[in-house]
Amino acid sequence: MDNQPTRRIPILAFGLALSAFFAVSFTICVLGYLYVPIPGVQHESLAIFLPGFTLLSWGSYLLGLIESIIWGWYIALVFGSIYNFCVTRFA
Repeated sequence: MDNQPTRRIPILAFGLALSAFFAVSFTICVLGYLYVPIPGVQHESLAIFLPGFTLLSWGSYLLGLIESIIWGWYIALVFGSIYNFCVTRFA
């Protein structure tokens, strides 16, 4: 074994980055729905991951945005914690 330190994921940075990624992606999807409507693209499928989201009102947009940020933090906390545990346990 080598003496290099293990590479852990900083949960705070990971959570902020994932939340920002999901918020930007959600906003791009909503803007695409508004400005470039493509027949056959089911934007309503966002409701699968964002409970209560419906197309489209300001309240629904804010709800979807908040839920996107929550998903980012959820994934960061769960995945980051599991990864950090495994990398230190099996290093």
